[in-house]
Amino acid sequence: MDKEIVVAIAIGLGLSASCGFRVFVPMLTASIAAKAGIFPVQEGFEWLAGWPAIISFGTATIIEILAYYIPFLDNLLDTITTPLAVGSGTLLLTSVIPIDNDFLKWAAGFLFGGGTAATIQGGTVLTRLASTKMTAGTGNAVLATGEHAAAFGTSALSLFVPLVIAALVVVLAAYFLHRFGKKIFAMNCRT
Repeated sequence: MDKEIVVAIAIGLGLSASCGFRVFVPMLTASIAAKAGIFPVQEGFEWLAGWPAIISFGTATIIEILAYYIPFLDNLLDTITTPLAVGSGTLLLTSVIPIDNDFLKWAAGFLFGGGTAATIQGGTVLTRLASTKMTAGTGNAVLATGEHAAAFGTSALSLFVPLVIAALVVVLAAYFLHRFGKKIFAMNCRT
């Protein structure tokens, strides 16, 4: 496999995982990086490097971050951001994959980018639900701060050490699937 493809997929995978922590942080990071020439967007995704995208994602990032500090609204946001995380993860991975076939590009983006974002988002949703249950929502602000840091850190590191972040994403996704997959399976078996 070509080194360019491996690095592009690693960047997209890292940014997709970051969508599981916060939807708009990796979108903003990708837009700024594309504007700076660091994020290798493919044909048709040049709009990510435009000022309208940067301003829109910047505004959405600020609103999303602030909203996660409001108890119980954060749980409601998880309901809204879960499908958005899948969409953002799909878009970010698809935007960097250097494949000419649109169907294959979007299918890979959805399966790997959207799937990674969904896995990480699922882990954060379940963690927030547990925090809400144990602390009546008072511990969620600490959790939100950690998620913000993870979103910014994962997004930035995905651009500069993409292979390391991609490997960590795979390990983290496997952990979440192992840890929470058993619980979800057990809950479904009881019903």
